[in-house]
Amino acid sequence: MSEQQSVEPICVRVNDAARMIGVGRTKLYELISSGELETVKIGKATRITTASLHNLVERHRATN
Repeated sequence: MSEQQSVEPICVRVNDAARMIGVGRTKLYELISSGELETVKIGKATRITTASLHNLVERHRATN
């Protein structure tokens, strides 16, 4: 039997992204509007790249 490996997603839904960084949807949309988070449109769906979430956290860690 082959063992399935967990794959980290490249992008996530808005609600999931907000939950991942511990903010509400409104704050997440503010971060998107200000250019601090990168989004991808797939059809009508908006997704946030996990790389931009990691980068946001790292930038804020560096300033504190």
